[in-house]
Amino acid sequence: MKLFTDYKTVFLFLLSVLVVHPSKAFFSADTDKLNSFLSGRITEAKTGKPLIGAVIYLHEAKTGAISDANGNYKTPAVPSGKYLVEISYQGYASVLEVIDITGNPVKNFSLKETFIENEAVTVTGVASATKVRQSAQPVSVVKRSELLHTASLNVIDALSKLVPGVSSISTGPAISKPVIRGLGYNRVVTVHDGVRQEGQQWGDEHGIEIDEYSIQKIEVLKGPASLFYGSDAMAGVVHLITNMPVEQGTIKANLLGTFIDNNGLYGGNANVAGHLKNGFNWNVYGTVKSAADYSNKYDGKVFNSRFSEKNFGGYIGINKTWGYSHLLISNFNQQLGVVEGARDAVTGKFLVYAETPAVHVASFDELNSRTLFNPYQHVTHFKIASDNNFSLGANRLAVNIGFQRNQRRELGDHDKPNIPTLHFDLQTLNYNIQYSLAEKTGWKTSVGATGMFQQNRNLAEEALIPEYNQFDAGVFVFSKKTFHNNLTVSGGVRADTRQVNGRQYADGGVVKFAAFDKSFSNISGSAGLSYNASEAVTLKFNVARGFRAPGVSELSSNGAHEGTYRYEYGDLNLKTETSFQADGGFEVNSEHVGLILNTFYNNIQNYIFYSKLSAKAGGDSLVSVGGTDLTAFKFRQSSATLAGFEVKLDLHPHPFDWLHFENSFSFVAGRFSENFEGSNKLPFIPSPKLESQLRADFKKAGNSLKNLYFKVDVDNVAAQNRVFTAYNTETPTAGYTLLNIGTGADITDGKGKTIFGIHLSLNNVTDVAYQNHLSRLKYTDINAATGRTGVYNMGRNISLKINVPLEFALN
Repeated sequence: MKLFTDYKTVFLFLLSVLVVHPSKAFFSADTDKLNSFLSGRITEAKTGKPLIGAVIYLHEAKTGAISDANGNYKTPAVPSGKYLVEISYQGYASVLEVIDITGNPVKNFSLKETFIENEAVTVTGVASATKVRQSAQPVSVVKRSELLHTASLNVIDALSKLVPGVSSISTGPAISKPVIRGLGYNRVVTVHDGVRQEGQQWGDEHGIEIDEYSIQKIEVLKGPASLFYGSDAMAGVVHLITNMPVEQGTIKANLLGTFIDNNGLYGGNANVAGHLKNGFNWNVYGTVKSAADYSNKYDGKVFNSRFSEKNFGGYIGINKTWGYSHLLISNFNQQLGVVEGARDAVTGKFLVYAETPAVHVASFDELNSRTLFNPYQHVTHFKIASDNNFSLGANRLAVNIGFQRNQRRELGDHDKPNIPTLHFDLQTLNYNIQYSLAEKTGWKTSVGATGMFQQNRNLAEEALIPEYNQFDAGVFVFSKKTFHNNLTVSGGVRADTRQVNGRQYADGGVVKFAAFDKSFSNISGSAGLSYNASEAVTLKFNVARGFRAPGVSELSSNGAHEGTYRYEYGDLNLKTETSFQADGGFEVNSEHVGLILNTFYNNIQNYIFYSKLSAKAGGDSLVSVGGTDLTAFKFRQSSATLAGFEVKLDLHPHPFDWLHFENSFSFVAGRFSENFEGSNKLPFIPSPKLESQLRADFKKAGNSLKNLYFKVDVDNVAAQNRVFTAYNTETPTAGYTLLNIGTGADITDGKGKTIFGIHLSLNNVTDVAYQNHLSRLKYTDINAATGRTGVYNMGRNISLKINVPLEFALN
């Protein structure tokens, strides 16, 4: 532990240099001579009247301003250069424009009313903020307003409803892991405020450790993203953004309350963000959440599906003419029950403390309690990061350093209810350094280095994976250019290396984990183009090579994997996975029609999966754990391919611009290049899904209502019969149709100022009993009383959200 303590000391020293004395460390006193501001007036295009409170945001500088009572604005001073400027006002089409802010330019904007989605900006998988239309890879942006309108069990569940091609592997309502185009687990990188999230993402029962109520924006990049994120980003990236500086001269606060009646979930979040005129800015938030057991018409209340959270976080920072420096902190604390699904053979009711002397049928009080029963998990994740961007003449230097500690305690021993049987302690130091050169002959080029140092320790009696140290390092170069304001080409290359050192561990004199030292290296890259054929039509094509080094669990696991009824053995001879993916698509965004179509083909070499071991005497190899025989599995590799497409169609014909008929369909198929026990389908591929929504939006409805909406959703999920049946890995899943309805509005004071917003949804109106193909609860015990296998998803439920925004201007 001493080695990592030294890393902490270095990290805290860097924070003191970058946050407390950034100007003294990097800049001279005359940098002000190289600074400029943007000013002008913002009006309504139809009437010419000034728009009061329009937001002007400079993405590269993470700062902005608000128009005054006359529509006039003036941004804070920033280093002279080109910026992606976004002008936005609710109910109007945003304007995105790259502007050279040199010599205090004046720029006026006229905004048009619109009922369609505005063009978005992404910072994920690009060297600097970029229009989504100019990104060669498919990127979806989800705003906080869309999350408020969506009734979901968690943020990944919400993404699976909002972004075609995204699904979730779930273990009840508290745990969902993102799946992008059929690939999940370590093949998807989750990023939080620019820092790669490192928990125990290899595990089935390990969710993401991020406070969902604090999220302001989500960006989803589909396809290999190893160029910027290194190993594991083979399927794509989910970037969750919490801390976004508000406009200079304002203080904004927000109160959010949520309720779901099915499992009695109640949650609350409060945050306060401010940006003083001297450049000092901050955000502070806190969340509490508690849920009892959920229910459906087949299982009744699903015992021990309850959970609770207490989270807090935020940032403090300074924005000056030399750039900005922000210090971010977050602390996630979650306790959640583990659903075993064991039932009484006669009554079919859930059992408490199954396979122990204390086993009994769950009582009425136990089913309606919020107290956690063994087995359950206690997960904490602390993170501190320094996010900095400095102007060095016409060039920019971004430095991001983060430390995070993930602790996962699994408590499963009835005789020792408060002592973890498994306790993973994972500590990670991340770094990301990127130097962006000034534009030259139209080319914008960045070079950088990213990596991490990581160590995992086992603090409990049992161990599933060994203690290890891991070191990642990579360097990259990326460049892009836009020709004639309509053709953008981009691409780059990256080299990576990873070294993993596993510690020997002996259990009772028997070596359970042998010491090992493994090294992996690889080259990745991408090249693509985006072509704006017209104001309404965009064509995209991209090819990329991604990679993933084997994880420690795949290399050296040796133990029972809870909830899977498997005893897993790793394989130290595993090779690096590599993928080659081609993406193509087009987008149409006209006055009456919005259409997005993306297709892909992905070839993966050395795809890692687990297979059943055979005993020497024949039959399955069995391992006895606590008197229970578990089938032994070992990780192996084969080549595989995935192909599919996503399409989204939004019809809003004039003169019924307020009426939207949206449809999205996603399909992916995967297969191995060889057969295993007669099966060649890739495991855990999501079902084909068609989602349709009829929505009516009204900007104004009387003097006290605005942004009123009504919607009806129909989710058609097809049966999934293309399954990997070898080794009893998975079973087919029946299709189902869910009907959902919702409404909401902002309540105003009669003068247009929002007092609060209310959002009400009724999900699964007809109370359908269904199992999602990627639900792990589908594989829990058979209910002998009914003959049904596993636990079903949530039944009918009502969701209520109340959001109270507050805003204050500073003189």
